[in-house]
Amino acid sequence: MPRFLHTADWQMGRAFSRFETEDGAALVEARFEAIEKLARLANEHRCDAILVAGDVFDAQTVADRTIRRVFNATRGFTGPWVMLPGNHDAALAESVWTRARRLGAVPDNIHLALEPGTINLEPQGLAILCAPLTQRNTYSDLTATFNSCETPEGLVRIGLAHGSVQGLLPDEIDSTNPILPNRAETARLDYFALGDWHGTKQIDERTWYSGTPEPERFRNNGAGYALIINLSGPGELPAVTPVETARYQWHQWRQTLTVESDLDQLLERLQALPEPSVLDLRLDGSVTLAGEERLINALSVAEARFRSIQCDRSGLQLEPTDDDIAALKADGYVGEVIEHLRTQQQNDDAEAARDALAVLAGLLKERKQEISE
Repeated sequence: MPRFLHTADWQMGRAFSRFETEDGAALVEARFEAIEKLARLANEHRCDAILVAGDVFDAQTVADRTIRRVFNATRGFTGPWVMLPGNHDAALAESVWTRARRLGAVPDNIHLALEPGTINLEPQGLAILCAPLTQRNTYSDLTATFNSCETPEGLVRIGLAHGSVQGLLPDEIDSTNPILPNRAETARLDYFALGDWHGTKQIDERTWYSGTPEPERFRNNGAGYALIINLSGPGELPAVTPVETARYQWHQWRQTLTVESDLDQLLERLQALPEPSVLDLRLDGSVTLAGEERLINALSVAEARFRSIQCDRSGLQLEPTDDDIAALKADGYVGEVIEHLRTQQQNDDAEAARDALAVLAGLLKERKQEISE
């Protein structure tokens, strides 16, 4: 009974420049660790092969060191790997793949599907019909050749492709590199392994996107998995088991603070997040000076706990209560400045006014503490 692991969209060489240097380096390293984990999973599940449905590399120009590290990371699984070029690493006449071969980096157990055709893994019972991208974008369905492709009797027919299943994915990617929705049926495939959509997604009972094994963007689309496929024989339906591979969880929150309970709920959510989290947080609405202090303290704690937290507070206004103002003991000219800054938050320079108000409140609080001591 053939059993294999389906993965895709590793995007090796991707840079995470929007993050702090330390965090970006950790996110890069997690992608190499994901390959090593795929190898371990294949061994644990006694897989016959690992199929990679495109975009192993994020670009043709990745460093030689990245190429070598990618293939080094596969060493944990000594069975066959089949790697298909996708749109980011298309099989051009001169490509990341030809460079990998010149470097002597490709192990003997890795099959590079650089040309359309079939890779027969007879000892494993697999016939893999490959539709590699030989340019970044194509407007014809490269998997159409699967219909007329003959495979040895007794081997299960596996399609391996990278592209957009037409009519079933979001419109923004439903354009180039098209794939017929019922290709598994027309080509008599026992299983159709797809890449390009970065989340795990079932198209029909024989057709799946595995998604990327390590999330790299803020989309709640089921990223961070690989698929273990069991086939009892030709013509039988596959048994598909998603297995978690992600080290980091990516979250994107957009929250409006209006009343104190909104802040309470936000801080409870922060506390509940696991440590290997990457959080993009954007806040708007308003918060009191006391609430601002609680928020800043919570964000400081979160920065030390999580892999990364980025918080945009440009849309959040400071709305000091009468108790806030009274506690600051700001009278005379300072009191007038505070009222002016509160008003300015309604104008174009709202963010600067809010920050100035926060700084002034902090200075007044520090002075109050010094006097009391």
